[in-house]
Amino acid sequence: MAKTTFELFDDRVLVKPNAAEEKSAGGIIIPDTAKEKPQKGKVVAVGKGKYAEQTGNLIPMQIKSGDTVMYGKYGGTEINIDGVDYLIMRASDILMKLS
Repeated sequence: MAKTTFELFDDRVLVKPNAAEEKSAGGIIIPDTAKEKPQKGKVVAVGKGKYAEQTGNLIPMQIKSGDTVMYGKYGGTEINIDGVDYLIMRASDILMKLS
């Protein structure tokens, strides 16, 4: 099976969320029903950016593929491609880049 390639439009970002925590900081195992959605993930693909309404100039993306980012708890749309879960969101849904 051929690997899917991604081409995103405008200021959209494709993120592979990190796995939900299996244990709490104190070592308690968290059941599936109580796990919180992760808010951290790795950027898989990015669009070219968006065009400024007033000037028509392209505003380039500040993040790139491979970056680890934090995003809002309910940010993005969940999708599944080739059996892998991803989030697709606008760049403005990303809160920060981790280094």
